[in-house]
Amino acid sequence: MKQILQNLKNGATELIDKPCPLPSRHQLFIKTSASLVSAGTERMLIDFGKGNYLQKARQQPDKVKMVIDKIKTDGLMPTIDSVFAKLDTPLPLGYCNVGRIAEIGSALDTGFKVGERVVSNGNHAEVVSVSPNLCARVPHPVSDEAATFTVVGAIALQGIRLAQPNLGEYFVVTGLGLIGLLAVQILVANGCQVLGIDFDSSKCALAQSFGAQTVDLSKGEDPLKAAQVFSHDRGVDGVLITASTKSSEPVMQAAAMCRKRGRIVLVGVTGLELSRTIFYEKELSFQVSCSYGPGRYDPEYEDKAQDYPFAYVRWTEQRNFEAVLDLMASGKIDVSPLITHRFSIEEAKKAYVMIADNTEPFIGIVLTYSPDQVDMRRTIALPGKDEAVAASAPVIGMIGAGGYAGGVLLPAMKKAGGARFAAISSSTGVSGTHLGKKFGFATSTTDTDTLFADPAINTLVITTRHNSHAAMVKKGLAAGKHVFVEKPLCLTLDELAEIETLAADHPKQLVMVGFNRRFSPLIVALRQALASMSEPKAMIMTVNAGAIPMDHWTQDPKVGGGRMIGEGCHFIDLLRHVAGSPIASFEVTAMAGASRDSFSVNLGFADGSIGTVHYLANGTKAYPKERLEVFCGGRILHLDNFKTLKGYGFPKKGFKNVRLWRQDKGQLGQMKAFFQAVAQGAVAPIGRDEIFEVSRVTLELAERLAKEV
Repeated sequence: MKQILQNLKNGATELIDKPCPLPSRHQLFIKTSASLVSAGTERMLIDFGKGNYLQKARQQPDKVKMVIDKIKTDGLMPTIDSVFAKLDTPLPLGYCNVGRIAEIGSALDTGFKVGERVVSNGNHAEVVSVSPNLCARVPHPVSDEAATFTVVGAIALQGIRLAQPNLGEYFVVTGLGLIGLLAVQILVANGCQVLGIDFDSSKCALAQSFGAQTVDLSKGEDPLKAAQVFSHDRGVDGVLITASTKSSEPVMQAAAMCRKRGRIVLVGVTGLELSRTIFYEKELSFQVSCSYGPGRYDPEYEDKAQDYPFAYVRWTEQRNFEAVLDLMASGKIDVSPLITHRFSIEEAKKAYVMIADNTEPFIGIVLTYSPDQVDMRRTIALPGKDEAVAASAPVIGMIGAGGYAGGVLLPAMKKAGGARFAAISSSTGVSGTHLGKKFGFATSTTDTDTLFADPAINTLVITTRHNSHAAMVKKGLAAGKHVFVEKPLCLTLDELAEIETLAADHPKQLVMVGFNRRFSPLIVALRQALASMSEPKAMIMTVNAGAIPMDHWTQDPKVGGGRMIGEGCHFIDLLRHVAGSPIASFEVTAMAGASRDSFSVNLGFADGSIGTVHYLANGTKAYPKERLEVFCGGRILHLDNFKTLKGYGFPKKGFKNVRLWRQDKGQLGQMKAFFQAVAQGAVAPIGRDEIFEVSRVTLELAERLAKEV
């Protein structure tokens, strides 16, 4: 199937072939008939992509600060690699989609039916899979083309709701693009007097045809004088800013136009250098509107399809969609004059060339599809040739194609060599196809089951969200595959017990967890320096982890497991490895008022060694992220952020300090060791008993931590 993607690194817009997504249990599976190009938003992305790195930095100063902080902690080269990988990640374009429901997720009971026409915020793709809370039925009088304007109309409607217009009030709409022209119609339908402002005479003419008075800035007309006359010298009741500009002038004009206690709502993008005096003297209210309405960016609403109670949240994203469609059905919104261009999905690149080069005037650009001719294959072949590898080499089936997989793990796997990349699976097929082409996979699929069933694949690499790890590990073992899974191995003790039982029944299959730090060259050097010392060790691991928002998926106990399980396991494993002795005792202490993000773990080992992990989220990014100190036999080893290793108290020829050119957390060493073990039928790089021990201790510590906070 076809989908449109945007490359933020170079600004290129691509129409790609990718596998058709599998219907999700919590989503509607929709065959697209039409979609609308949101020219303002999508042109902004194109312009950003075409800019050089300095221009990109100027547009996102907040991101520049994050990059600088990362350089301080991780070093220059890892940061550059991370930034380039992020920019190279393709971005699906489009959020105004209309089509017919082809399948309904098994976990849904929403009243939607197969065959119904629906509008959604799906991308420009022949098939989309969308949460039901982001869909609405299209009434019979509304055509597919007209319905594509629904989502953009909901953006305008949400801004208007925040402005709270009343019958007979005087409102200004600054910026008469798609959203602005729809806002004009909705305000007129609400019984308001409307004044539209724009530099484009043709858009001013459209606004007039919808019942607004206008100010044509291209003719030198004065918007402040026009607003004064428009409001009968009283000042307007409110201003809706739907323009996109770096200037703060629209906000300052809005403040000057308003009466005392007027309302200003920003729907578009402008500068925000405000004059306190005018806002103070007029007691103006100013608010920024968030997209389609309540529910936006709430994972419970958007991802898990949990609706807000109608009686308490009258207008949600979905109900705003429905309201716009009702206005279209009644004729109060007419979008036909807004459609300036139509392109088939196959010709979509022409539309984006027109937008980027501004070769002719445009407003509403509709893309059309042929839903009966969609290629529904869920596995597609990718270009490229197989590398010659030994018959016993790992043949990789990769499940998951997220940021860590593409930015860190796959480059390490490719550099390790000695493996054939057979298939990569991702939920939508976008990231899997992109990474599949980049790293030389033979196929891209959205049907993960095919990787387990393929007899040619002998090794699975799992990099999905944490709550899926246990089931995939068990399924992989049952299918006779070697399994490498990114940490954690599982989220519960029951899952761990099941994996241990299944692993015992499949002794020839390797089970490897991505505890990469033990493979860092500096950890190898540290262990070598300790090899001649028989005394117990005292270890202090300090992790300047940084804060993660509580609504991030990793913080959800049922999805990510929280920070102890999701990341703390790394450091428990590292101390277990350095000690070289089983964990005999363990306890955890949470910092007061820090939820489960800041804690100390104390470990006791069978040989008498002790270790402490200080995992802290309340530090600064200007400080290195990870530090390990090992005290043993009158000597000290100090590891700083996997870049430097210093020894104290060693004889002059007994130890040499090590400094790496760049941070190395062991991903390359880890993959080399794992691939060699698969190819040679050798002992696993990390013993099963050790993996299970670390996993069990981590899970029990997480349970204790949950009781403390």
